[in-house]
Amino acid sequence: MASLADNLDRLAAALGPLEGEPAPLEGGITNRNYRARFGGREVVVRLPGKDTELLDIDRAAEAAANRCAARAGVAPGVAALLDDPPCLVTDFVEGEAMSPEELRAPAALAEVAALLRTIHACGETLPSSFSALGIAAAYAERARSRGGEVPAAYGPAHEAAARIERALGAEPPVPSHNDLLAANFLRSAEGIRLVDWEYAGMGSRWFDLGNFAVNNELGAAEEEALLAAYFEEPPSAGRLAALRLMRFMSDFREAMWGVLQATISDLDFDFDEYAGRHFERLRESAADPGFETALKEASDGTE
Repeated sequence: MASLADNLDRLAAALGPLEGEPAPLEGGITNRNYRARFGGREVVVRLPGKDTELLDIDRAAEAAANRCAARAGVAPGVAALLDDPPCLVTDFVEGEAMSPEELRAPAALAEVAALLRTIHACGETLPSSFSALGIAAAYAERARSRGGEVPAAYGPAHEAAARIERALGAEPPVPSHNDLLAANFLRSAEGIRLVDWEYAGMGSRWFDLGNFAVNNELGAAEEEALLAAYFEEPPSAGRLAALRLMRFMSDFREAMWGVLQATISDLDFDFDEYAGRHFERLRESAADPGFETALKEASDGTE
C-alpha cells in the first residue's frame, strides 16, 4: 500500500509543483484522503486502503463515474488518476459535509432528489455494474476464502434479498452512486455536491433511493417527499414499497461489507460491530409485517 510520499513527485509532474504540506482529511473508513495544492490547484488526494479491490472497487471505473458526475454538474472534477499504485485526485470543494438531520430538511431532500435524477438520467454508460445481492454474495465468498467468519444471519438475509430482487424485477440500469452516506454530501456555495464514487456503476435507481433513505434515517413522510421530488408527482404504493425494500438491500450490502473488511482491513475501526448493527436492522426489517406487504406492492409495479 503506497504512502502519500510515494505519489507526491508523480502528482507534481502531472499537476504542477506542490505548494505547502498536504493535510489529512477526517472521515472515511476505506481510504486515506489529503487536501493538497499543486500548481495553484486545490485538490483531494485519495490513497486506497489495503486490498480495496476485494470490495469490488475499480479505481479506473471510479474515475470514469466521477468524471460523468462532474459533467452532469453534481460532483467535483477529476484532476488526475495515477496507476500502480493507484491514486485518484479530485478537485477540492470548499464546503461542509452534511449530516443526516440536514439532509432530511425539505429543501435538502428536494435538492438531493434533483441531484439523483440528474445522474440517473444523464444517458451515459459507466464501465462497471452494481448488484447489491451479487456483491453481498461475493463478499461472503471472499471473507470465507481468507479465513473470515460469515455470520449465520447471512443465510436468512440472502433469502430475503433474493425475494426482493424477484419482486422488483428487472429495470434498465442507470448510472448510480450506491454509497449515499451523509458524509458524501457536501454543502457548497454552488449547491449540494456528491463525492466518493468508488462504488458507482450501472445499477438500480431504487438502490440509490433506498440507500439514501436508510443511511439518513428518513421517516415515512420524508420518504414520500423524496419520491415526490424525484418523480415530480405523488408516489404510488409500488414506488414507496420499492424504496423501502431497497433499504433492506442497502443494509445487506453494508453488513457484508463490514464482514469482509473485518477480514482484510488494517484500519483502526470496529468492522464487526458495524456488520452486527446492520444485520440486526435486517432482522427487524424482515420480521416486520410490512415487509410482506411491500413485496406484493412492489411486484405489482413501480409506475
